Amino acid sequence: MATPLITGLTVAAAAMGGRYMVQAWNNLSRTAGPRMRRFYPGGFEHQMTRREAALILGIREHVALEKIKEAHRKVMVANHPDAGGSHYLASKINEAKDMLVGKSKTGGVF
Repeated sequence: MATPLITGLTVAAAAMGGRYMVQAWNNLSRTAGPRMRRFYPGGFEHQMTRREAALILGIREHVALEKIKEAHRKVMVANHPDAGGSHYLASKINEAKDMLVGKSKTGGVF
């Protein structure tokens, strides 16, 4: 008669211990892992600036040409219109790359 009772208590204790371990793992991984990046909350400016272009590509304003191209490629793959992205966002990403590379439509290099 005592065997089913002991078995039941053992299973319950194992379940509660497992639940505790899962909760501890989730809390540990949440604090030890990388934080989510906070994106720029505003919309696009009327005329793009170097600062806005750098924010769009996720880089600093003054970086090497290779870094600009790499960041452009990464952002464009995620937002390409052929893969379900927006044409408007793709045009803004391309405009940001052109601004940082120096091919801006305004005619001047900043």
